[in-house]
Amino acid sequence: MDDGKGTAPVEDEQRLKLGLASGNAGCYRDAYDLYGAAMFRTAMRMLGNQADAEDAVAETFAAVVQNQEIIGRVIDLKAYLFASVRHAACRILRNRRRRPTVALNEADLAGSPADKDDAVGQLWDMATMLPDEQRDVLILKIQARLTFEQIAGMLGISPNTAAGRYRYALQKLHQMARKENDAERK
Repeated sequence: MDDGKGTAPVEDEQRLKLGLASGNAGCYRDAYDLYGAAMFRTAMRMLGNQADAEDAVAETFAAVVQNQEIIGRVIDLKAYLFASVRHAACRILRNRRRRPTVALNEADLAGSPADKDDAVGQLWDMATMLPDEQRDVLILKIQARLTFEQIAGMLGISPNTAAGRYRYALQKLHQMARKENDAERK
């Protein structure tokens, strides 16, 4: 069912959606197996600590259980789950009265552990300095592997705006990396 990227063929996603809507426990396990790790990494990027990220994912799946009738009407299950985990993370941040932080140096773009001294870890560290709007799109595009259309739907913006924010984020990261390299050479 999983292609290794946290995505499912359309038939499998439809089966999951119908199973979730009917309360099928096996479908909850399948959905968690398929999307849970990527949702955790996304929440971790937003919240900056493991316990809060785990809470956000658990809250998301608890909401799916409690709101089965909504799941049947969902068009894109993956986008719905990632939007839900993002909302849960935002609620956690509000409840803890702290500014959103992104612990991007804790894992590389593919979700594997990254050494804080490696180039990928440094880029994620730099991403914490991006404007929130650009950082959110960057995380959702790279970490959650959502399309610009899915991101746009989640954030209430157009796909072109999502793509533009992504492009600007990459440009700023490139500029920051160049400045850091120039500073190291001096």
